[in-house]
Amino acid sequence: MNRLSIILPAKNEAPALAALLPRLRAAHPGAEIIVVDDGSTDDTRGLCEASGIRCLSSPYSMGNGAAIKRGARAAAGDILVFMDGDGQHDPLDIARLLEKLEQGYDMVVGARDWDSQAGVGRGLANTLYNWLATRMTGHPVLDLTSGFRAVRADKFREFLHLLPNGFSYPTTSTMAFFRSAYPVAYLPIKAAQRVGKSHIKPLRDGVRFLLIIFKIATLYSPLKLFVPASMVFFLLGCANYAWTFVHEGRLTNMSTLMWSAAVIVFLIGLVSEQITALLYTRLNR
Repeated sequence: MNRLSIILPAKNEAPALAALLPRLRAAHPGAEIIVVDDGSTDDTRGLCEASGIRCLSSPYSMGNGAAIKRGARAAAGDILVFMDGDGQHDPLDIARLLEKLEQGYDMVVGARDWDSQAGVGRGLANTLYNWLATRMTGHPVLDLTSGFRAVRADKFREFLHLLPNGFSYPTTSTMAFFRSAYPVAYLPIKAAQRVGKSHIKPLRDGVRFLLIIFKIATLYSPLKLFVPASMVFFLLGCANYAWTFVHEGRLTNMSTLMWSAAVIVFLIGLVSEQITALLYTRLNR
């Protein structure tokens, strides 16, 4: 029977963990539970010790993704379950994820509905990410950024070096699984209101989340992003040339600039596609 490891990245989540850890232990008494303390200044470590839970502490905060990587390396289980330490995820849903995983999938993600999103802005952003990822992969992506997921440990560890130290590890791991043809499934869940204050700051993390859009493309198929962008520049150049030819009877520098940009963007996409292909070829050896 596959051994289960449950990994919870946590930064100053002691109030939530005080209620969550006993529920986790009751629901999965035989599982290995690891709390990765990401430089907390509260009593996270002491709480884990009192509960008999293994705690990996960092001397300073390295980020959510860094905590995930540290926990994945330390875990002994064949199956890894990642869930937030802020009380949003229901321990009883773990059994549902594992049941789905046993149907032949390598990753099962808990997909939040609209009511479970942390605000309208986050909900709209996640909807955009899901739509783009679906178009890129050709498979329904119901929640690209969910941190509640079950994975096969050997498959997940193949991509540890790709995972960022910040908050976009779910995006990176999901797109890497799709690219490597590892089956991914989504399971609807209800996420509760988090305990305490979120560590995500809209102004600071807004640009970082915007970069997720480009990461989606570059981790799966860069040409699917760069070719449409190249076509836009080419068509803009043609439209500008048509306008200036009709009104001025000449070719302007702006049209030439647009056509040059189209060629450059296409070539960047082509090189990116080759780099991505080489990366996954090396990983799959």
